[in-house]
Amino acid sequence: MKIIKEAEGGGGAVLGPGDLELIGALARRPLGPEEVYTFSVRLCDNEIDRDFERFAPQTLEELAPMFVGKSGIFDHQWSARGQAARIYKTEVIWEPGRVTRAGAPYCWLKGCAYMMRTGSSRDLIAEIEGGIKKEVSVGCSVARSVCSICGADRTVCDCGHEKGQEYGGQLCYATLEGAGDAYEFSFVAVPAQPMAGVVKSARRDGGQDLERLEEEAALGRKYLESLRSEVVRLALLADRELSGKTVKSLVDKLSPGELEELRGSYARRAGKRFPLRTQLSYQAENAASREENRAFLA
Repeated sequence: MKIIKEAEGGGGAVLGPGDLELIGALARRPLGPEEVYTFSVRLCDNEIDRDFERFAPQTLEELAPMFVGKSGIFDHQWSARGQAARIYKTEVIWEPGRVTRAGAPYCWLKGCAYMMRTGSSRDLIAEIEGGIKKEVSVGCSVARSVCSICGADRTVCDCGHEKGQEYGGQLCYATLEGAGDAYEFSFVAVPAQPMAGVVKSARRDGGQDLERLEEEAALGRKYLESLRSEVVRLALLADRELSGKTVKSLVDKLSPGELEELRGSYARRAGKRFPLRTQLSYQAENAASREENRAFLA
């Protein structure tokens, strides 16, 4: 089964010990550090994505060596003209203390890619450094797509469980198992796996504070969860006919920008249904009340 998964990220990387040798093994001659530009790519992870699918950690381990030597292109257009970079090493990264929506320890497949510093690549390098080109997508194949509810292989038969729905309080998703092959990674516009893509590196010269970046990432995840909860709350206020489970299932697929846009829309609609009222009321007294109060006037 062919799989295409998108992801998101952001900047360049520093050449490490032995990197030039690994790059040289893919080139036709030894290359100097001034000739190449390198960057790290978060290819894919084991989080449940917008398609309600996730890679099993073992699948990521199996894909890691398969991606070495694979090209970076654009929008999965398999043309030599579009080849922009090549992966020279990979590694599965585990993030201690972080768990996925499925309750498993979080991990992701990191790919280190290089491209030649030429006149034609100058603009692309600038776009990567500037965060313009940062979403990437991987093309690969897997043997099985396993249902989280019943364990059936969805590539063989339709088990009847719908991805994204809950059954007995358990979310239905598919786990991708048995790596078959890795084809390429592409720069794309719209990601399916929000957490993956071109990633910034922690520089050895102290240019990046890794601990600070991790703290900021944790704050970002906390904000995203808070934003999702707020959108669900406002949606239910704006439309009583909506199902809480349905809304939650929908917002889990959206990007932060999409969530903020929905929050504004639902907030306006909820405001019309439940307008704010002042605590004090200055309505005119009725005639009967005024007549009754005259008895106390001197």
